[in-house]
Amino acid sequence: MGLLTPLAVRIGAISWMPRLLPQVVWTDKRLQSLTRGRVSILDVAGLPNLTLTVPGRKSGVPRSTPLLCVPHDGGWLVAGSYFGDPKMPMWVRNLRAADPTAGTVTATMGGRTVTVAARELDGEARAEAWQAMLRTWPNYALYEQRTDRTIPVFHLTPLAASNAA
Repeated sequence: MGLLTPLAVRIGAISWMPRLLPQVVWTDKRLQSLTRGRVSILDVAGLPNLTLTVPGRKSGVPRSTPLLCVPHDGGWLVAGSYFGDPKMPMWVRNLRAADPTAGTVTATMGGRTVTVAARELDGEARAEAWQAMLRTWPNYALYEQRTDRTIPVFHLTPLAASNAA
């Protein structure tokens, strides 16, 4: 965690933050583009993060989304929380539709890209992962309260390293 992490946690808990998510994502994508994937808003906040790239389930066009992540069992946990918005994030739908054996899902961290396998967790595995995620980002508990949907949790596991684009 970094010096600005407590401030990030406070900002992330603000009830109207979901309305600003498109602007936050836009800003983060621009920052990552300018730094060739080496710096993100979450880096500035001192939080672990990655950019998940998944082909669109209808178009097949690669879609990239910056996400908070939690290192876990040789990979990373990510949650489709969308700040507790009632809508499911589009990246979740795309990830669920992706062929896990096609090698089309990647995670980029610090300018390095790896191909990953994604497994959606449920039951006890999800509950354990959720506790690990809460230790990194306590606001997940608030997001869970804001929505009626179950927030999906995925475990991303590296398959093969490749050079950053």
